[in-house]
Amino acid sequence: MPRFIAPFAAALLLAAPLAAQEDDAPSLMQRGAQMFLEGLLEEMGPALQGMQAFVDRMGPALRDLVEEVEDWSVYEPPEMLPNGDIIIRRKPPADRAPADTPAPGDEIDI
Repeated sequence: MPRFIAPFAAALLLAAPLAAQEDDAPSLMQRGAQMFLEGLLEEMGPALQGMQAFVDRMGPALRDLVEEVEDWSVYEPPEMLPNGDIIIRRKPPADRAPADTPAPGDEIDI
């Protein structure tokens, strides 16, 4: 059973009537909760399986990337370009001002 479906299965088990109450019929709330969780599991199952397949394929590559980068704080958030490429820019060093910014004390001609 994929890791993502296990929490839903646990919720289904919790929604089922308790074994000590076998002689009583399930209440309307219990039946409604069970039907809701079963429907949710049925609807989300294919998406969760697709997500599991993605994690199985990309997991090793992402793990290698995380191990290779020493300090994530020196990078900007990822940006998607119009052509679909994803880039992660390095932040400019804190001790160096960008080229278009005047140095402190310099006058600006208007």
